[in-house]
Amino acid sequence: MVGKLEVSFNSPQCGWMSIGFADGVREFHTTTAHAPHRSALPELLKILTSLLDKHSAPNDYLLQWNRDPEEFDIRFLRAGEKVTLEIYQYPTEERAPGTRELVFSHTGTIREIGDAFDETFQQLYADRDTDEFEFNWRQPFPLADYERFRSAVRA
Repeated sequence: MVGKLEVSFNSPQCGWMSIGFADGVREFHTTTAHAPHRSALPELLKILTSLLDKHSAPNDYLLQWNRDPEEFDIRFLRAGEKVTLEIYQYPTEERAPGTRELVFSHTGTIREIGDAFDETFQQLYADRDTDEFEFNWRQPFPLADYERFRSAVRA
């Protein structure tokens, strides 16, 4: 039986970050790189903030990320109060549609999805100085986007 979504973003090391998704039935873990999709973390926070805003117009969001040479699409599809999270993996940066593979999918409420990401981002935020986030991720923690996301989660 599908359970609660769990999301884990581990502290970055040398420009790489381990991420994971699990829901009691399915599980997907990988590493991601800080480049070339340098705006992946701030963009993810913007997507999540928009999903939590019931007045936002978009219902389909796509975030591109990579592991080098593999590429990932993290897609969020909103339908009413439900959101489907889909993660597709491509074998190369060419992103040919026929080569992508659905490696994880979970449908839950907007609140459940938001809370799952909130938990892991709170941990990243709390550990950012100890883990030398900026040095290890090779870019600053997206503080302004994180604060807007936290406000949306608490609303």
